[in-house]
Amino acid sequence: MFKKILIANRGEIACRVIKTAKKLGIATVAVFSEADRDARHVELADESVCIGPAPSRESYLVAQKIIDACKATGAEAVHPGYGFLSENEDFARRVEEEGIVFIGPKHASIAAMGDKIASKKLALAARVNTIPGWNEAIQTPEQAVQIARDIGYPVMIKASAGGGGKGLRVAYNDKEAFEGFSSCRNEAKNSFGDDRVFIEKFVEEPRHIEIQVLGDAFGNVVYLNERECSIQRRHQKVIEEAPSPFISDATRRAMGEQAVALAKAVNYQSAGTVEFVVGKDQSFYFLEMNTRLQVEHPVTESITGVDLVEQMLRVAAGERLPFTQADIPRRGWAIECRINAEDPFRNFLPSTGRLVRFQPPETTMEAACPVPEGGGVRVDTGVAEGGEIPMYYDSMIAKLIVHGADRRDAIEKMRLALNGFVIRGVSSNIPFQSALLAHPKFVSGDFNTGFIAEHYGQGFRAEDVGHDDPDFLVALAAAVYRSYRTRAAGISGQLAGHGIRIGQDFVAVVKGEGGEHRHVPVHILSNGRTTVRLDQRSYEIEMDWKFGDIRASGFCNGRPFTAQAERQGLWTRVEHNGRRIDAMVISARAAELLRVMPFKAPPDMSRFLLSPMPGLLVDIAVKPGQAVQAGERLAVIEAMKMENILVAANDGTVSELLAAKGESLAVDQPILSFQ
Repeated sequence: MFKKILIANRGEIACRVIKTAKKLGIATVAVFSEADRDARHVELADESVCIGPAPSRESYLVAQKIIDACKATGAEAVHPGYGFLSENEDFARRVEEEGIVFIGPKHASIAAMGDKIASKKLALAARVNTIPGWNEAIQTPEQAVQIARDIGYPVMIKASAGGGGKGLRVAYNDKEAFEGFSSCRNEAKNSFGDDRVFIEKFVEEPRHIEIQVLGDAFGNVVYLNERECSIQRRHQKVIEEAPSPFISDATRRAMGEQAVALAKAVNYQSAGTVEFVVGKDQSFYFLEMNTRLQVEHPVTESITGVDLVEQMLRVAAGERLPFTQADIPRRGWAIECRINAEDPFRNFLPSTGRLVRFQPPETTMEAACPVPEGGGVRVDTGVAEGGEIPMYYDSMIAKLIVHGADRRDAIEKMRLALNGFVIRGVSSNIPFQSALLAHPKFVSGDFNTGFIAEHYGQGFRAEDVGHDDPDFLVALAAAVYRSYRTRAAGISGQLAGHGIRIGQDFVAVVKGEGGEHRHVPVHILSNGRTTVRLDQRSYEIEMDWKFGDIRASGFCNGRPFTAQAERQGLWTRVEHNGRRIDAMVISARAAELLRVMPFKAPPDMSRFLLSPMPGLLVDIAVKPGQAVQAGERLAVIEAMKMENILVAANDGTVSELLAAKGESLAVDQPILSFQ
C-alpha cells in the first residue's frame, strides 16, 4: 500500500479521499489555489502545496504543477477526484510516465471511453445495447436532417466531446434538426475545440440509471448495483438514489452484466460508472462511461457497505478485488441531495460569499466507516462555518446522504435532515430539494429526466410548494413569538402595574407581495407546552428551540418535526418542507392599524442594469451614449465556472457605466444606467 498520496482536487471530494486515506494509514498531500488557502481540505491533509492563482485553468487544471507537487512531496500516487483532470487521458499518461501511480483507470481506458463516438462503437462490439443512431461525424445540416428522418423523430443531436449539457439539442422535426445541428457544432467547437456531431434516437420519458463497476488488474470486474439519477435540472443531477424505484431485478441484472462486459472490453481497472438511458418499457441503452469516481458514489456505498475510495486505492496498489459478484449485497435504500450555493427563488443563480452559519443536521453515518444498523444521515462537505464559497469553482456546498430501511423511510429521513440543515450568508437550494422530496410524483417514483422541467419550468416559488399543512408554519411562528413574550415578561425591574402582560389572543400577519398580507386570528396558551389555535384547529407544540437558534425540533400534536425559525426585525421567518413564510404576531388593534398603513413600493430600478448574482464582471459590451435594442448583449458576469450574459430588456440609450471590467460585483449591484 502507498505511504503517501496527493489529491489533485479540492472541496468535498478531496476531504472524502482524505478520510479513507487516514483509515488506511496513508499520508495525504493537498494542493490548493490562492483562493483555497484556508480551505477545509488543506486543513485536513498532512501536507499542502500551493499550485497557483484562483482560476482553475491556472492551478487545478495545470498538469505540470500537480506532477511537480508530487515530486516535491514524495507522493507515490495521485487521486484525481472528479472534475478537473480526473478524465484527462494526457494527465493520466504523463503521471504514469513520471513513475507516479494514477489512482484510477489506465490512460488507454480513459481514452477509449472519453470519446462518445468511439465509446459507442466499443459498446456495440461488446454487445452492449446502444441507441439507434448515426455513429459517424456528420458534415452538413442537410445530412443531419436526412439521418434524423431515417432514425425517426424525435432525435438527439450531440457533440462527440460534449458534456455538462453543452452541444446537445433535441429535434422533433426537420427545422429543429437543421438548426440544432448548426448550434451543436458551434457550441462544441467553442467549448471543446472539437466540432464533431452525431445523432441518435431520443428516448421518450427517459430515466437516467447508471451502474457502478469495479475492476482490478487481474481481469476481475463486478457491478455494485445501480443508481437512479433522473431528477436533473438542465442536465445536472439534483437528487440521486440507490437502488432505482423503477427497474426490475431482471433489468438490473442485464444492465449490470452489460456494464461489466464493457469494462472488461477496455481492461478497466478502478471504480467507474456506465450510464444508461432507460425507456418507460425498461428498454435500456448505453449513454457513456465515466472513468472516475462519481459525485453520487455515497448512495452505492450506503447500500453495499463497500468503501469505493478504498477499493480504488487497493486496486491502484496492485491488489485483487476482495469480493466476487455474489458477495455484493443490496441493503435498504439511500438518497443523496446535492446542496448547492444557488438561489432557487432567483432562477438558481449562483450565490457566493461567506458561510455566516453552517450547521449540518446531526450525522450518524460517516464516509470511510461502516454503515450503522438502521442507516442514518451522512454529510460530505469541504466547507465549515465562517468559510468562503468562492466564485471560481462549482457551486456545491455539501452532499447530504441518508440511508433507510426502504424508500419511504429514506425519504422521511431526508426531509427531516433538509429541514434541519442551516445555511446562512449564501443562498442554497435546500428549499427546492425539500419541495422535490414532498412532490407526490417523486414520492410514488413516477418521474423521468423531464420531471423538473415539467413541474418547475416557470421557476420555483416557495408559495407554489405543496405542503400537507401550511397552517403549521403559522402556528410555529406563534409559538416562537410566545417564547419571546414569556422571556420579556420575566425581565426583572418592571414597574408594578406596568409589567408586560402576555395575553392570549393575537393576529398572525403572514407577509404577501405588494402589502397584500394574510391576517390569521390565533389563540395562544402556554402551560409546559404551547397550544396554538387557528381556524378551528389546535396545534400542541413542544420544541427545544432557544433564542438565537435557527433549527427548531420537537413534537407537534405528538408527531416529530424539524423546522427553521428566526426573527428578522418584527417578522419571524419559518421554513418547513420547502415552504417558507414570514409572519408577524401582533395584537388585534395593531393588525387593524396595519391594514390601513400605506404600502411603500420598492424604488423603481428599471433604469439600471443590476447584477443578478455575485460574480466577476468580465466584459461590458456597451459605452455611454450608445443606443441598444431589446435582447442586445450588455455585459458578461462569470461565477462558479459559468458565464452569464446580461441583455437589454428594452430598447434604450446607455447613460453611465457604474462598474468597471474586472470588478467583483455583489448581487443587485448596478452595472450601468439608461437615459
